[in-house]
Amino acid sequence: MIKDSHFSARPRRPVWAGRNYSLLTAAAVITGLGANGSLIAAAFAVLEAGGDSGDVGLVAAARTLPLVVFLLIGGAVADRLPRHRVMVAANALNCLSQAAFAALVLAGDPRLWQMMLLTALGGTGQAFFGPAAEGMLMSSVAGEQAGRAFAVFRMATQGAALGGAALGGALVAAVGPGWVLAVDAAAFAVAAALRSLLDVGHLAPRAPGGGMLADLREGWREFAGRPWLWAIVVQFSIANAVVGAADAVYGPLVARDSLGGAGPWGLALAAFGAGTVAGALLMTRWQPRRLLLAGTLCVFPLALPSAALAVPAPPGVLYAVMFATGTTVEVFGVSWMTALHQEIPEEKLSRVSAYDWFGSVSLMPLATALAGPAEAAVGRTAALWGCAAVVVLVTALVLLVPDVRRLTRRTHRVTAAAPVSADAERAVGGLG
Repeated sequence: MIKDSHFSARPRRPVWAGRNYSLLTAAAVITGLGANGSLIAAAFAVLEAGGDSGDVGLVAAARTLPLVVFLLIGGAVADRLPRHRVMVAANALNCLSQAAFAALVLAGDPRLWQMMLLTALGGTGQAFFGPAAEGMLMSSVAGEQAGRAFAVFRMATQGAALGGAALGGALVAAVGPGWVLAVDAAAFAVAAALRSLLDVGHLAPRAPGGGMLADLREGWREFAGRPWLWAIVVQFSIANAVVGAADAVYGPLVARDSLGGAGPWGLALAAFGAGTVAGALLMTRWQPRRLLLAGTLCVFPLALPSAALAVPAPPGVLYAVMFATGTTVEVFGVSWMTALHQEIPEEKLSRVSAYDWFGSVSLMPLATALAGPAEAAVGRTAALWGCAAVVVLVTALVLLVPDVRRLTRRTHRVTAAAPVSADAERAVGGLG
């Protein structure tokens, strides 16, 4: 490392950690700490109000549904308006909805419909925030250090998620869910203030568009015209669905029947979170040349937790499996962000991110709903082995796409869209 000849007591930030990047990272850590605690708080708020597991599921579904419904619109809005303003507005909506949720819980006797409505408002805010935030982050870094910047960002946010879940659980036990929800509302307010300071002067002005439908068509054209992009999104729409069902439905049941209860399962999830932090740390040093090939090969271990639950493996083995899986999946996560950053034109990032998010979450409610009937039909062990097999199958199929194997790291990003195939043009026509 080259050092300045003059002593400086103030540590210098890396070149890639500019003002926008630092503000985005700080705000994401703050909301990560609050949001992951609030997920626990919301569940316990429902239970303390006299609800059961079905009511907890309804409140969770109330958040997911608007997220799926509004994601594509959120992506189009974020590419049309200044992204930092979309982010601040979404944070304000989340702040107000969580503050109202906290007030209801602290006042006592909240109604289920009230909790569902406020949670749905939070999901709506996330639908507009997510694509805008991803586009803003990618536009805040440039050059060959982009992968390292994304790795550090993800390491910070994954650490915040892990810490927020642990802190949230402790605070729910100590002071009750209402105060944890209030803390989350305050976190959104602080994050909104930080994001309002973002500088977008370096971004080219948005050209007038032809309306929302035209923007969605253009985003679809960008998405459908890149085989590596839509193939991996389809892969993860299926993989996320079956893994989510295994984690949400089968994992707690296996823990109850074979591992000693909720405690070991909570530690297993924490081990996965710790693994994601380790994976992000690894990616600050490792920059694979073939981004998507390395990332996709690291998705195969995502089948291991379902297999470990099917055995079922002892708790110690499960913890090791979850940690290793978190590490390898994070290698994919950083590689994926780097590929999007270098291949997608800046003015279309949010729309492409919206299609990515939509694919990632759209099948999860269906898979979770079908988990119970699948267990009744074939048994829990067979269902878990089926989840593992599906992950391996869809990941292997993605490797058949030439661009997934061949896409290489570059030191510059594209400034114009790649040519769109005739099949993609026909698909775009279907939106009209």
